[in-house]
Amino acid sequence: MVMARTVDDVKRLSTLVDVSHTLFSTRNLKAALHRLLEILERDHGMVRSVVTMLNDGSGQLHVEAAHGLTAEAWLERRELSNGVMSRVLRSGRPVVIPPASRLPVDGRKFTKHESTFICAPIVVNRKPVGALAADLPFRKDHDYSRSVKFLRKMAFMIAQAVKVHRLLAKEHQRLVEENIHLREELRVRYDFSNIIGNSSAMRRVYEQLSKVAPSNTTVLIRGESGTGKELIARAIHYNSPKAKRPLIRVSCAALPETLIESELFGYEKGAFTGALERKKGRFELADGGRSLLDGFGDLSASTQVKLLRVLQEKSLSRWAAPKLSSWM
Repeated sequence: MVMARTVDDVKRLSTLVDVSHTLFSTRNLKAALHRLLEILERDHGMVRSVVTMLNDGSGQLHVEAAHGLTAEAWLERRELSNGVMSRVLRSGRPVVIPPASRLPVDGRKFTKHESTFICAPIVVNRKPVGALAADLPFRKDHDYSRSVKFLRKMAFMIAQAVKVHRLLAKEHQRLVEENIHLREELRVRYDFSNIIGNSSAMRRVYEQLSKVAPSNTTVLIRGESGTGKELIARAIHYNSPKAKRPLIRVSCAALPETLIESELFGYEKGAFTGALERKKGRFELADGGRSLLDGFGDLSASTQVKLLRVLQEKSLSRWAAPKLSSWM
């Protein structure tokens, strides 16, 4: 008996390790929960299992992951909608019912063999948010306390995963809102009205900007150093349909001649000695947005020819790079 318990304890510990890795090694919580239920069947004979969560809006239970029965079949079992699971959520305590035939299932049988139904609450911040339930093979006069304790541990780990994923989702939403806010600030900052100058020459520049910004064309901006070429380029980008896509600035004069091509076009793993992994070039990083090539005239003639081909054909062929959609 002691040896059997030792084997069971080792198996449960192994399951805890597998489940922990499954829950916290991916951002896809639904897929992780499906995998968890598969592990419970594989290691502990839980032939049917389900994870349900409360809907924040309606307060109704919905099936997040199911194994052994379809989500629809679980929903048909009355203990899910208004029976045992609801009681578990209200009390915050697990329930074990051997045999499961005592459950109100409208006279329908979901299994050919008698089983034991165990349900444990999933509690986040002291508030039940869902439940983990499973059917185990029924054994007469068997003490299911260890199984209940084990399922509670599984429910606790699910609760921690739910908490982490909610925090990640909240942080992601915050970053999205911050990104939108910053883009709006950039759009306002680089609005045409913020460019100082009301001479006839500047008015012609404003007219050209209003025509160029909505288009999908390559723009050449000429002028002496300090005359605001980059300001004009950013104004074009942030007042164009591509404003939500990246604007990648490349200071051509600052890049050594030996590195300029790999920086602009990128390279595949093994393309040359030292290329240990694939690197995206500045053009590929700007795919769907715009590239700002500052100091284009400082590049060598051979590099300018390659850039001209990119601008004309809207594609990269060096190192089998993928065809890209658009460039500035």
